[in-house]
Amino acid sequence: MRILFAYPGAERLADMLANHSRCERGALNLHRFPDGESLIQIQSDIKSHEIAILCSLDRPDDKAVPLMFFAQTAKEFGAKSVTLIAPYLGYMRQDKRFHEGEAVTSAIFASFLSENFDSLITVDPHLHRYKNLNELYTIPTKTVHASGAIADWIGENIKNPVLIGPDEESDQWVSKVAQKAEAPYAVLQKTRRGDTQVEISVPEIDKYKDHTPVLVDDIISTARTMIETVKRLKRAGMNPPVCIGVHALFAGDAFEALKQSGAGRVVSCNTVAHETNAIDVSGLLAAAWKG
Repeated sequence: MRILFAYPGAERLADMLANHSRCERGALNLHRFPDGESLIQIQSDIKSHEIAILCSLDRPDDKAVPLMFFAQTAKEFGAKSVTLIAPYLGYMRQDKRFHEGEAVTSAIFASFLSENFDSLITVDPHLHRYKNLNELYTIPTKTVHASGAIADWIGENIKNPVLIGPDEESDQWVSKVAQKAEAPYAVLQKTRRGDTQVEISVPEIDKYKDHTPVLVDDIISTARTMIETVKRLKRAGMNPPVCIGVHALFAGDAFEALKQSGAGRVVSCNTVAHETNAIDVSGLLAAAWKG
């Protein structure tokens, strides 16, 4: 039997995933002591069962230690296997040593998770210098791609779309979604001047003036890239764009700033719980866990 646990805050997506998987939902209690330490209590019988915990790894520093406690406790109580279903996988940005003395945190975090879990399932990890997660992880990994679900949402909700990637790194997302949505696309060029300063070069898009621009990216964190792109498209005379992100991190005031920049609508997949969640990936995650 398979049992699915939810890290606090992931209950809604866990219920949807369990409905697709037809698996049992496990009971878990996470207690935070006044000094910040954590206590995990697994309240379901897990002996000889395959179990998984659903926990998106945004704000990973708050979640990593409780996840370790969960995995090791589950193994102590006889779980047959312990899978981490992390719709958003954190610590993928630092994939090389940019300056002397820096930690390559993507590799260190991968080692940490590999030591504690038997397998990993995630959605569209931010792969830049790595070709796949197998270069980092020593446990079996499965990557779910949200491009099909995003393309379906675009087809059902947007008339005459033109997909636009905010930078070269987004080409892999935009091209896949555009192909599946049977829509044209363009990728803009980005020059970053600092953590929050971004300059965007807009290619010739006059022929798309009557289209609805759809900005697609894997992660929306500070949203500065999208905000600058929205402003540029607005100055180019295009319609207010729809902004779509796979992972809605929205650090600080990013969400409000993006809305105020002139975006027509902001939409995300439900990999990270947020009010913009409109594209469901629970069925994709369930299929990956079953497979």
